[in-house]
Amino acid sequence: MFIDEARVYVKGGDGGNGIVAFRREKYVPEGGPAGGDGGRGGNVVFQADEGMRTLMDFRYKRHFKAERGQHGQGKNMHGAWGEDLLVRVPVGTVIKDEDSGEVIADLTKHGQEAVVARGGRGGRGNARFSSSVNRAPTVSENGEPGEEHWLRMELKLLADVGLVGFPNAGKSTLISRISAARPKIADYPFTTLTPNLGVVQTRNHESFVVADIPGLIEGAHQGAGLGHGFLRHIERTRVLLFILDAAETEGRDVMQDYHTLEAELSGHNPKLLERPALIVANKMDLPQAEENRQRLEEAFGSRLLFISAVTGQGVEELVERVYQVLQEAPPPPEEEVEETVVTRFVDEAPFYIEVEDGVYVVKGNRIEKLLTMTNFSTDEGLQRFQRTIIRMGLEDALKAQGIKEGDTVRIKDMEFDFSE
Repeated sequence: MFIDEARVYVKGGDGGNGIVAFRREKYVPEGGPAGGDGGRGGNVVFQADEGMRTLMDFRYKRHFKAERGQHGQGKNMHGAWGEDLLVRVPVGTVIKDEDSGEVIADLTKHGQEAVVARGGRGGRGNARFSSSVNRAPTVSENGEPGEEHWLRMELKLLADVGLVGFPNAGKSTLISRISAARPKIADYPFTTLTPNLGVVQTRNHESFVVADIPGLIEGAHQGAGLGHGFLRHIERTRVLLFILDAAETEGRDVMQDYHTLEAELSGHNPKLLERPALIVANKMDLPQAEENRQRLEEAFGSRLLFISAVTGQGVEELVERVYQVLQEAPPPPEEEVEETVVTRFVDEAPFYIEVEDGVYVVKGNRIEKLLTMTNFSTDEGLQRFQRTIIRMGLEDALKAQGIKEGDTVRIKDMEFDFSE
């Protein structure tokens, strides 16, 4: 089964916790703080693998979580870093953040990698908080949570040549004749529901890849028929072959078919019409096709080839001509998707406040991360948290919202009563 879309959840490993410890050795009085830092969490890394053809694997496994960092230990021993989680995806996979739609990566080459969820840094041990004022700190940090989000994955086939045509134009028959691909072939529309790839060899044993992509209909660029599912795969091809039913077996005018195909490609992405293209008049074994030969020649000139995919007439000449055009065709642009730069570090407000049923709910990445990384098991850790949120301006912001003594404040899953 060919799967070209997937939705997955990824989470970088949490950082390990720093610890509170003191050096206690014979002959070393008052050895001082010796709590080590936690290790950094592992990243989730997607790697392009040319051996994969579909996103089928992600239909059954949707959650990917990297290893967390180990906790720090006494004697200033830091925790080990968590291992990165390497996830293989097909070449041609576009990875987007589900919430924002931002493009995180477009993996177009074998071995290309992208970090899609970074691990959190390790928490600091109490040795990090020693100063001339506080020689024996009892404060440490928990590890930072790893990044987590849902991703959308889209697979765009990487083929040299794309076959463009209406349903029943003969694309599947053609690719089955020129390659080892064996797509389903039948006399009804949309026989081909998923793309097929075929490797084609010339007389001189040169090869190129052809994509037989499901037929499109009028309105495809707006999602009609197989719509966007078709058009997504045509974007990466270097040469287009317009396969036309010269015999008009479906009752449509052959020239109108061409203009409709051209309009649908332009509606999806006008740059597609700038690609080198050949016009292939198929089904020339049928008597009706000869009636259209002259007007097709007048319309397309040297770009036109006549074939019969069923009998093999003109097919070998077509293969050689396509290879010649490929040799002269420019490489496809490095990036065809509409890319948005992902900004990882932004100057955002440390918090914002919402009032829900009389409870003052404080939200924001920075303050939530502070809460998660604070070790509340020691008085010094609690005092450090209180000093930090005051410096952030939380107390003044709550007063501006009208908070009163004894009102409830909630940050993530922690609640406390407000007191000046």
